[in-house]
Order: sequence, then structure tokens, then C-alpha cells
Amino acid sequence: MAITRIIRAADCPEVPWKNGGGTTREIAVCPPGAGMGDFLWRLSMARVEQAGPFSSFEGIDRTLAVLEGTLHLSGAVDAVLDPVSAPFPFDGAASVEGVPLGGAVLDLNAMVRRGTYNCEMQRLPPDAMVTPAGTTFLLALEAQTLDDTDLGYLDCARIDAPVTTAGPVLLVRFLS
Repeated sequence: MAITRIIRAADCPEVPWKNGGGTTREIAVCPPGAGMGDFLWRLSMARVEQAGPFSSFEGIDRTLAVLEGTLHLSGAVDAVLDPVSAPFPFDGAASVEGVPLGGAVLDLNAMVRRGTYNCEMQRLPPDAMVTPAGTTFLLALEAQTLDDTDLGYLDCARIDAPVTTAGPVLLVRFLS
């Protein structure tokens, strides 16, 4: 079996941001139980409800993919991201503001401690063959059956053997 762990979106507690501008749901972190100051990599979803600055993370590389809505990033970077945009990598210490355009935005955020891990993130269509490398996750962008396991929208599967996607997914690999 290719799937080693299923992480249901509904099982990830939603935690408000300190600035009140949104919420976050941690999907996975390395090492398990690590906090914001000592993780090696972290995968989470965030709901951005109002314009505001991103938290600064010195020594962290970030990759962001929008799942719902449209997000304008400005400041040290300038990009407009939506659910068909390629994932967007940037320096976690950069001064970046996120502005949701036309309503709340849901995004997938991967962070790695520079010098310990790298992150690869890409959107894959249905029927894509995925070979795991490092620690590999697939986030379901629609309900689907993957390796005889039902995944709901935004459920995440950690895989350790090749698998063929049944629907669109976001592939995230953490490589040391």
C-alpha cells in the first residue's frame, strides 16, 4: 500500500492568528510536536480573511499555493495567486503583505528551515503517476479514491510508494 498516513482536513484544529486576520490548520510538522521556533519543515493551510503582513520567519523558505480565492502578495514580492497558479516560493523573512481579492482566501503553506530541507510543490492533474521522494504528501483538490482510500476535498495523504492520482492534487515533497 502506498499510503502511510491520512490526515483529514476536518481533524486539523483551526487556530486564529495573533493579528486576527485569519486562521491556520497545521497538517504536519517535523519533528512531530515542534513549535514555530524549532520545526525543520511544516505544512499547513491558512484562511486569509483580511489584508495584512505575513509573519516573518528568519532562515525559513516558504512555498504558497492558493486553494480558494485570489491573493495579491505585495512588498518584497509582487504576485497574484489563484487556484490555478503555480505554487509560489519566497523567503520567509521577506516583508510581504497578503491582500485577499473578492473574499477570503484558503492557501497551502509549506515552510522549511533553510539548510536542512528543501520543498518541492506542484499541482498535478488526474492520472498523474507520483513517485515519493523524501517525505511526500498529496493534498486532494477534489474528493477522490487514492490507493483504495477515500479522500475528501483538502484531505492529505502521506505516501511511501508510487501511486496514480484519481483527481487533481497538490504534491508536496520535503527533501533533506
